[in-house]
Amino acid sequence: MFKNTISNLSRIRQVVEVLVRYGFEDVVTSTPLRRLVTQKRRLSWQHAERPVFETSRWERVRMVIEELGPTFIKLAQAMSNRPDLLPEALIDEFQKLQSDVPPFDVRLAREIIERELGRPITEVFSEFEEKPLGSASIGQVHKARLLTGEDVVVKVQRPDVQEKVRTDLSLLHELVRLTAGFLRNHGLSNPQDIVDAFERSMMKELDYTSEARSMEQFRKLYESYETFSIPKPYRELSTAKILVIEFVSGCKITDKPQLLKWGLSPEKVAETGMDIYLTQIFEFGIFHADPHPGNVLVRPDGTLVLIDFGMVGRLSKQQKYAFAGVFIGMARQDARSMALNFRRLALTADIPDMRTFEADLNDLIEDFALLDVQDMSMSDLADRLQNVIYDYKLQVPGAIFLILRALVILEGIGKVLHPRFNTFEFVRPYGARIIAEQYSPENILSEAQYTGTQLLALLQTLPADVRQIMRKISRGDLRLKVELSGYQALMRTADRLVSRTIIALIAVAFLLFSGLSLLGRYSPDMRYWHGIPVLTWWSLGITGFLFLILLILGTQKRKE
Repeated sequence: MFKNTISNLSRIRQVVEVLVRYGFEDVVTSTPLRRLVTQKRRLSWQHAERPVFETSRWERVRMVIEELGPTFIKLAQAMSNRPDLLPEALIDEFQKLQSDVPPFDVRLAREIIERELGRPITEVFSEFEEKPLGSASIGQVHKARLLTGEDVVVKVQRPDVQEKVRTDLSLLHELVRLTAGFLRNHGLSNPQDIVDAFERSMMKELDYTSEARSMEQFRKLYESYETFSIPKPYRELSTAKILVIEFVSGCKITDKPQLLKWGLSPEKVAETGMDIYLTQIFEFGIFHADPHPGNVLVRPDGTLVLIDFGMVGRLSKQQKYAFAGVFIGMARQDARSMALNFRRLALTADIPDMRTFEADLNDLIEDFALLDVQDMSMSDLADRLQNVIYDYKLQVPGAIFLILRALVILEGIGKVLHPRFNTFEFVRPYGARIIAEQYSPENILSEAQYTGTQLLALLQTLPADVRQIMRKISRGDLRLKVELSGYQALMRTADRLVSRTIIALIAVAFLLFSGLSLLGRYSPDMRYWHGIPVLTWWSLGITGFLFLILLILGTQKRKE
């Protein structure tokens, strides 16, 4: 059970020290992590006054994450897109995290490329720039030129990063196991599921072939678009640890002076960018999930280019319809429609009172319905929607939060380029298009076919299932398993009461026996002490001992 704990002991001790340094003694003292801290250090927690306590608890969480390194920073950045799980104040702190790290030696980059391709670098590239274009926690990017003359960029994974990430993921699993009770008491009900999902995401990010596949998929979807381009990945020169991509020149989408210098209309560029992004969400159901200005370039001819496909979001057809339905219900000022679409969107939604839920959504609608379209902000709406999701503990797909975050980023880009830019004006026509698609004859026929297939499968298995149940009933083998949750504390209390009642009854029985023993007639061999039979003294002693046990048990209960 403690195999991983032992193998990661030094790293766990480091984590504990960082937690203590930033004032999270309760995380340590309330969990088995306290065993890793000396008694001398424990005493210092109670007396040492540290300036770090002048900061808020959420700021200290961010400080801890920054000091623990890239894997923890990436986890926090991923969690910053999940307002259904974390309070807004903590998300604000996580969004401040930066994972930029210094580049590693170019000689190591060359060695990795040659090892992955199985040949000298000079047999692939005629030029390879020593200075990287950029560097991050997973890898860094170099500009190069193929022997065939094409300019490319080469993403090279950091040496030993996979082993380091796996070690930290193993550590995260162990930390969650050790602190699960503490985390649940502070509102994080499924910490293990979060780490499992993050592990899948990290393993995917560590495999550059996954990013290459995403790029090829986008290129196929947008092959007929003249105003949008995705760089070409060179799959024959790419592996899990290196990725060779077509080099694209251009300026950041927010570089308004350069756009004007090229004779481009910034307003038109902003409108094109929003149109392309909404097409990804509402038509294709697959979207670039990190459209910050550095990842959206503009060519001199006005073509938009998306780069860095390490983070891609996906929506199923039903999720797409439900998400659009939330916005459509809001536009129509229909709180009930919004509530129903929220329930359709949620993976699990245990809403105890739908009337209260609808009333809260109606308040949101009224707040935004009174605003002029120019005063409406996607950022404000995203915050309100995320608060609703968090307050009602709705488990919605993570892609939804990526979309909301991306829309907020795009609105910020749009306002830099377009003085009258309004996200809602762009979303509105897509809502009408989604309704038309949802109720189109083709989609209705597809849904009918799916329902028919499910019904046919049920009818095929139903007779066999019924026969099996009937056989078990006839043999008396049918068993029903009923599991009641939430009654553990009550059962423990009842168990304590029953135990004490039994002890009390036995004590009373001995007390009664002591009284009756004084009336008995005994043989001359009976011993007396102070004129009272020894048998009576023994009975009184047992009675006193039992009452003492009851007194101790009662004192322990009050301390609890």
